[in-house]
Amino acid sequence: MAASPMQFDHVGIPTTESKPGMTFVPATRVWITEAHDHPFRVEWLRFEADSPVTGPLHDEPHVGYRVQSVEQIARLSQGMKVLLEPFDAGFAVAGFYQTADGANIELVWYRQEPKSR
Repeated sequence: MAASPMQFDHVGIPTTESKPGMTFVPATRVWITEAHDHPFRVEWLRFEADSPVTGPLHDEPHVGYRVQSVEQIARLSQGMKVLLEPFDAGFAVAGFYQTADGANIELVWYRQEPKSR
């Protein structure tokens, strides 16, 4: 059986509360927690009022999948609705999409392997 081009990484959940250990992502003006430090791989997202992120990504959870290259983001996202074009988050390149049946997903390529629990 061939290896999957993507691997489950985390579940992102929007919040209005500040959580311990949040770091700021300037490109999207969002504070995030480190999902790899959470026992259930939860990434909390707290958006600044002036964040350019709107719609489902701002208001609804998403499921994050790790990919092996930036090029895979383009290939795997074909046919999906773009919620947020791939952008440089510093530690990773990420793009957000919605599947035909309405699931919000993130395809993320990490520059360095994240530390997992």
